[in-house]
Amino acid sequence: MKTIKMLMIAALTILSVTLFSQTKGVRIDTTKHIVWYTCPMHDTVSMKQPGNCPICGMKLQLSKKEEMKMAQTKTYVCPNHPTEVSNKPGVCSKCGMTLNLSLKEKAKLGYTCPMHPNVKSDKEGKCPNCGMQLTKIKNEN
Repeated sequence: MKTIKMLMIAALTILSVTLFSQTKGVRIDTTKHIVWYTCPMHDTVSMKQPGNCPICGMKLQLSKKEEMKMAQTKTYVCPNHPTEVSNKPGVCSKCGMTLNLSLKEKAKLGYTCPMHPNVKSDKEGKCPNCGMQLTKIKNEN
């Protein structure tokens, strides 16, 4: 009987911890995060703002970690209430309008350079860095 009580208490504890950890994910993250930019040729150079590499003068790009973070999260926002953010499509809780893809998500759609993944465009053309033809980004949905 004592082992059954201990197992029930353990199960209840695990269940409550998982429920509380899931509700935290729904809240809007209002903290300011630092975005790092690195030089494609010199991985030791990293800065908090876009610009040029002090060593070779190349344009700084988002670091690989930042690119991976941005690739993982999809966000939808209300056109009238930018604070209404969701990770899935739906309607705004304040006005009932349909949530649209955020600007970050819209930037994923379109064309990109095979050599410079940070170069994105909504229309065909050439990469400003290397002159290669931009390729269509595959939709992952």
